[in-house]
Amino acid sequence: MLRVYLMVRELIIQSTGLTKAYGSHIALDSLDIKIEHGSTGLLGPNGAGKSTFLKTILGLIQLTSGEGEVLGFDIRTQGPQIRQKIGYMPEYDALNPGMEAIHQVRYSGELIGMNPNVALQRAHQALEYVGLGEQRYRQVSTFSTGMKQATKLACALIHDPALIIADEPSNGLDAQSREFMLNTLETTVNHGQRSVLMASHLMDDVERVCENIVLLHKGKLAAQGKIEDLKAIDKEVEIHVWGSAGKLEEIMRDNGMKVRREGRIMRVGHKGDTTYNEILEAALKAGSQIRRMHDHEATLEDLFLVIMERLGHEAKGSEDLLGDL
Repeated sequence: MLRVYLMVRELIIQSTGLTKAYGSHIALDSLDIKIEHGSTGLLGPNGAGKSTFLKTILGLIQLTSGEGEVLGFDIRTQGPQIRQKIGYMPEYDALNPGMEAIHQVRYSGELIGMNPNVALQRAHQALEYVGLGEQRYRQVSTFSTGMKQATKLACALIHDPALIIADEPSNGLDAQSREFMLNTLETTVNHGQRSVLMASHLMDDVERVCENIVLLHKGKLAAQGKIEDLKAIDKEVEIHVWGSAGKLEEIMRDNGMKVRREGRIMRVGHKGDTTYNEILEAALKAGSQIRRMHDHEATLEDLFLVIMERLGHEAKGSEDLLGDL
């Protein structure tokens, strides 16, 4: 009972039957979503409804039916209050190239009602936080992609929001800038005690920053929860095979085992305590040698592909589905 109470108390976003229709097109279909305080990845293929969901929870568009709250505010009637409590880092270019970074960030603070002097002070702090303290008086037009992304994050953080929505924050960054961006988001969650809702097609980045995911598909909720809990649903055993790999795969499939094969490496669905013995018996029958066998540590990429496969998609990787968000 205590656990349920704590989960409800810590919800930052929740919806019941959230539906948005554009004529006959259903963009969001009866979403029951619960997002807890912390870090959450928002995933889904093109057309899944992610953008519509974000606009709806920000109170920018009216929902057709259902209800929802963000940070305790009603998305139907309290959009301005929600937007004052949220820092939004858009994917698209939202900066004025002719402005110096310090004034771009200051202006973002003034737009949400901050006193100009306070906004200027906070702008210095925000740019220092994202690693641009020494470049704050440079024009945005002279910045690299990584520096522009960091400036957008500073704009989102200037008013110390309870929730940061980061849309493709590491997209297009080089390795060093990407690492700094992810570290900054992690610090914001773990040490700043703020929540982050991160939309990204880069599975490694989502898994690095986020503890939870919400996966949308055709406007419906396909999965939600802690990444580790969801990955445990489809445990696999990885085996490295020498000789007669094709025959071994055939025998295991005939025995009702789920097999994913890449050359001599196979991943076999974990059916329980007998899985290892069943694999060895099949290998003996096929005349194959098992050079290595261990429980496979699933990734978010694996989880995503399993879920999308169950929904009828065939994709070799998440890039096939999420490449053009």
